Amino acid sequence: MTSQDAPFFAELEVGQVVAEAGFALTRESLVRYAGASGDFNAIHYRDDIAQSVGLAGVLAHGMLTMGVAVQPVVDWAGDPGRIVDYQVRFTRPVFVEATEGAIVNVVAKVGALDIATTIARVDLTVTFGGETVLGKAQVRVSLA
Repeated sequence: MTSQDAPFFAELEVGQVVAEAGFALTRESLVRYAGASGDFNAIHYRDDIAQSVGLAGVLAHGMLTMGVAVQPVVDWAGDPGRIVDYQVRFTRPVFVEATEGAIVNVVAKVGALDIATTIARVDLTVTFGGETVLGKAQVRVSLA
């Protein structure tokens, strides 16, 4: 499949894993994302500030976590324009250690198939340290 080829809707089954990936986040990733997004809240790069507001340490931006989580589905779909909807609920923070960083793991499974519209709902399981960090993470992909 090239980057322009879509998966075949007719070949999909509910429960089928369509993508899996792990993403390494580092403090450098957080600084780069802060620059790109304009979100320079110090809880994303300074332990002392994060701890002063009751956090265990520096945490990844929620939108960064959301962005990396959808990437395996975008890659699988072959074209970001095929993503027609993407929603998540933030359930836990991703703490990014100064030296070790953090790994966010994503498993994408077909959750539902709409034959009339050829839209596949892909459900994401997004974890950090074995715990779910995004709940109700669902991506709707048009495979017309």
